[in-house]
This record gives sequence, C-alpha cells and structure tokens, in this order.
Amino acid sequence: MTARMRLQPEAIGLGMTSQRVRDRLIERLRTGTPSNARIADERVLNAIRTVPRHLFVDEALATRAYEDTALPIGHGQTISQPWVVAKMTEALFADGAQPKKVLEVGTGSGYQGAILAALGLEVFTVERIGELLRTARKRFRQLGLDVRSKHDDGRIGWPEHAPFDGIVVTAAAPALVDALTVQLAPGGTLVAPVGAAGAQSLRCLRKDAGGAIAEHLLGDVVFVPLLSGLVD
Repeated sequence: MTARMRLQPEAIGLGMTSQRVRDRLIERLRTGTPSNARIADERVLNAIRTVPRHLFVDEALATRAYEDTALPIGHGQTISQPWVVAKMTEALFADGAQPKKVLEVGTGSGYQGAILAALGLEVFTVERIGELLRTARKRFRQLGLDVRSKHDDGRIGWPEHAPFDGIVVTAAAPALVDALTVQLAPGGTLVAPVGAAGAQSLRCLRKDAGGAIAEHLLGDVVFVPLLSGLVD
C-alpha cells in the first residue's frame, strides 16, 4: 500500500525541481551505473519519484536535489544519495518480504523516513539532534505523512515498539549495534552501513524464524558516524 501525500504547489516543483528532472533521476536509478547497481523495485522507484526531495534540503540547494548525490543539511549531517536511499529501501522488500513496521535510526532531514512512509509502512524514527528532528517533523506534516518520531539516542533503538520487520540505520558504526539486531523480528531485515571512515560497506542482515542471522554486502558507501548522546 502506498501512502497518499498532500502535495502543495511548492512540492510539485519547477525548473530543476520539476517532474521531468525527477524522472531523469528515476531512469538513472532504474538503469544503474558502472559504480551503482540498478534499482529494480518499481514500488521504490515510484516513491523516489513522488516524494519531493527538494523540500528536504535548504532552499539554496534545491536545484541540486535531484542529482544522485548526498547534500549537507547542517550539524555535520547529510541527506543521503538517492541511490543509497533506494538501495536500502529495496533491501527491505528483497526475496518477497512484505514489511509492515520499520525503525529508522537517524531521522536527519526526514527524507528516508518519508520514502518509507510513502510506501505505506508504519514508520518509527529516532534522531539525536533536536533541531533536525523538529524540522523533519514539519516536513512530515507538510506532506501529510504519518511518521512516529522520538528525540533520543538511536543506538538504543525504540525497544517499546519492537520487534520491527525492518530496521534502517542511516549512520555508520564500526560494528553492528547489538541493541538494534535484538529489536529485529524473525523474518525481518536490517540494513546498515558498517566500518570506519573511508572503509564502510552497506550490509543487509536477515533474521530467520529461529533467530539466526544471515548477512550479505550491498556495496561500498560513505556515511556520517553513528554517535551516542543527545543534542538539542
């Protein structure tokens, strides 16, 4: 099921934020590049096409919103490259999985959470930087997306609402965080960047019915570090 967003005129976009420019990004993701595998899930591509990424960056960067690149959002954080957002999202649906409830660790701009919500998922998102979370909440309301959010240390997840069918971690830790894998439901998928700066890989974990975890790599990535503690 896909969520229906309330698109205001500024969300529809003009010029470098127009639907034509967005469609070029979709074709790039669908076709793939020598460095990035193609995105095959049309549900994910449609969510990328529909969610107005230019509303999740500063106005000065809006003309670059539909480039396939990460962009700064302040506080030393970034909005992830569209291919990375699409790849992490697609991994949740791999092998016929049909997740319903998903935890996002690191709300950031709110874009990844909006993509998940646009796919009709029940989204819980945690952000340690209060100013980023307040701005993301405004964007969710602007688009009419129902996303549950909390200002907290993402490394502890959201245990009150566990287990989750999917967990998406949008910052890199040197190793997988045990507190998060514990909150993954049997049959669920966790996608996270792991490794030190300059040597990060995107990992996909699937927990079977007995609790055993299988892991495979999705490619090399560059993410900001997953930090503990709160910033207001």
